[in-house]
Amino acid sequence: MDLLRSMKFETIGVHPIGDHALNVVEQINQTFTYAVALAAARELLVRHPDAGGFLLAPGAHMSQPLDIMSVVDGLVGAETFAAVTPGNNGKLAGDLRKLAGCTERYRYVFFASPRFPGTVRLPKFEQDGIEVWSVDV
Repeated sequence: MDLLRSMKFETIGVHPIGDHALNVVEQINQTFTYAVALAAARELLVRHPDAGGFLLAPGAHMSQPLDIMSVVDGLVGAETFAAVTPGNNGKLAGDLRKLAGCTERYRYVFFASPRFPGTVRLPKFEQDGIEVWSVDV
């Protein structure tokens, strides 16, 4: 319990792109959050060369409306996450709801999960014209 308590509550880790301390659990979560966003951006650059590039702010919530947004306003928007399964904590459902209210021409959810290896489109999860993809990280 002492080891787990330290990993969960003590700031013995570091943010993956910032310089502030985190607990190890949050460091793992943040590292995978950024890894998924980078893998998604790589896919989006291939699919949308007309987007002018992409702005990434995974998990930032208030710095921009979506985790990934095209430089060309209103063209591409995406949400990203990593989880054991896409249904964990209602994350996929929540991201689909969020994107359903967005006006971007192309909307995506990208996730990493050990149960869905590879970078693959998953139409069985799609709704409201939002594409859902798994990505390798």
